[in-house]
Amino acid sequence: MRFSALVLAAIAGRAAAHGNHGGGSQKPVVADGATWMEKHMAEEHHTTGFDAASFFSLHDFDGDGVWSGDEILRTYGLMDESNKHVTDARKGEIVRDVVALIDTADPRDGRITRDKFVRFVEVERKTLPDMGTGPGHHGDDEYEYEIHHWEKYHDENTKLEDLTHPEDIEHFKKHEEMEAEQERQEQLNKQSIIEANIPSKFRRG
Repeated sequence: MRFSALVLAAIAGRAAAHGNHGGGSQKPVVADGATWMEKHMAEEHHTTGFDAASFFSLHDFDGDGVWSGDEILRTYGLMDESNKHVTDARKGEIVRDVVALIDTADPRDGRITRDKFVRFVEVERKTLPDMGTGPGHHGDDEYEYEIHHWEKYHDENTKLEDLTHPEDIEHFKKHEEMEAEQERQEQLNKQSIIEANIPSKFRRG
């Protein structure tokens, strides 16, 4: 559990830096009638203070000024394991629907730029619809675990023996597997010849 202990210390350190919020989730409370965008920003980014430009930039993952189809899918959480059941056909439909909603001003070229998105939200007074794919998980595994589980059930005083939830077990199991694979690779790197890479007919015995 050496590696897990280091990971635990890192997560607890970040929690301490954020401050102790009584062990509860730091997710802001949103009104019952909140839009999908508002719910997404509260649950996934723990903020309610955003405008159209900042929302666009936050989800322009490669920073090129245009939302690609993959970026739309990622915004809606369709790159996350929780949505692995969603078919490619449905994913394509979601991308087309979002583009059709926003790409209404000339030039209508099938591209969602920052200016088009700002116009969509601030001039047309519209919002991204709920596509039935959840709140839009699009962080990496570490971020998702911290923001959706650790901050809700644990704090900086949590010890390894306290991590008994299924989410804890699965998360640290992944870290143990990563550690084992790293150690295996280090051992292979020390060998001048890796036996597994030698064709069987040339192996001894």
